[in-house]
Amino acid sequence: METIRTILFALIIVSLVISVYFSFRYRREADPKRRGIYASKMNIAMGIMLMIIAITQLFFFTDSITRRIFGTVCLLLGLFNLFSGIRNYSLFSRSK
Repeated sequence: METIRTILFALIIVSLVISVYFSFRYRREADPKRRGIYASKMNIAMGIMLMIIAITQLFFFTDSITRRIFGTVCLLLGLFNLFSGIRNYSLFSRSK
């Protein structure tokens, strides 16, 4: 069980670093198409990170109403970010 927690923590850190990296790339880019691609990659990484946080909160700690609400909100936000990032990536990668 401790190994799974460690792996999930490492995945949270990796997705956080990727999200920050694409955030900086997005803010420094002048080309609108590349800005959109960087923003969509940032959303995908942030969505994955939020979903992993939700899984950690829902399954690996003592059960409480506050944890369930926080985990559910993180899961919904993560799914929304993942969906919008994938959708925007497909739109920006097809545009000329």
